Amino acid sequence: MSLARPAVVATAVLAVALTSCTSRETQSTGQSSGGPAASAAAVQSSGPGCTLAQTGYPKVDVKDAIIGFSQSEKEANPFRTAETQSIRDEAAKLGIPDDKLLVTNAQSDLNKQISDIKSLLDRGAQLLVVAPLNSDGLQPALDAAKAKKVPVITIDRKVTSQPCADYLTFIGSDFVEQGKRAARQMARVTGGSGKVAILLGASGNNVTTDRTKGFKDELVNTPGLTVVAEQTGEFDRSKGQAVMEQLIQSNPDITAVYAENDEMGIGAVTALRGAGKQPGKDVKIVSVDGTQNAVRMIAEGSYNAVIESNPRFGPLAFQTLQRFADGEEVPPTVVISDDEYDETNAAQKLGNAY
Repeated sequence: MSLARPAVVATAVLAVALTSCTSRETQSTGQSSGGPAASAAAVQSSGPGCTLAQTGYPKVDVKDAIIGFSQSEKEANPFRTAETQSIRDEAAKLGIPDDKLLVTNAQSDLNKQISDIKSLLDRGAQLLVVAPLNSDGLQPALDAAKAKKVPVITIDRKVTSQPCADYLTFIGSDFVEQGKRAARQMARVTGGSGKVAILLGASGNNVTTDRTKGFKDELVNTPGLTVVAEQTGEFDRSKGQAVMEQLIQSNPDITAVYAENDEMGIGAVTALRGAGKQPGKDVKIVSVDGTQNAVRMIAEGSYNAVIESNPRFGPLAFQTLQRFADGEEVPPTVVISDDEYDETNAAQKLGNAY
């Protein structure tokens, strides 16, 4: 399922409401997630919401509940590290005891994530926050939660199941718009001409699909830029480097790289340097995420622009769960507001990166 670009302005009340308000497989690092938390964008798509009364679920106060968080991927990726830490930090802020926040990590294995979610339910989770590995495939886990009348919030990646029926709501970025913003930055930093390679994210989820669509849709407005190659690096730094090394060999005249996350972009930097090229100068690089490593490279001149994808969902996720428990209507999608970094602000905003 693709995220449509928000088209209808929600009431100011919605935006304000969203922005105000056992053993573990993965242990806390003890580090703060830092930087600004994800907040709801002022413009939201319309659609029927979901209430406690509609679902028939029991009222569960967030501060007193057993809460399960299912992380999808290993936390070597800064996005995942910050995402999990944000959940932990907000739980601690709300006074939720450690033994009432159950955290699992699927290690990029869909079957394990299904088992993880079922395990969280068996261990008594009354509320679930899930970072899906893929857009498809989690239905057995969502069915298990529904059978136990446990509301599920999905974050970062959107599933193809039905909001309110199979899960409560999705909280995340407008990935199509991220792609469009990346294309506009690419046009700016290249002067509107060049040969572009795209390092695609992992297949099977809406993030890759939407970031690619947004980028290509917007790029048609800059006819001097041509996509000459695209290949998946699976959102991984080492794979991004390997793919970029191959693309340099097959397309030595590449002058720009659009990486669908920072980790692949940083891998591309390493590959370009290995080939004797100057990243950020000989080959322009634009990516999506907002990691400290990438933003620092912008400040140093070896990277050109990053569109933020804020992983700090903790406050908004817990606020949304509490609003649902209080009987308020929760929209099917909550689009967050994302920043961007370039040579004009990278040094000053480095502290906001993760």
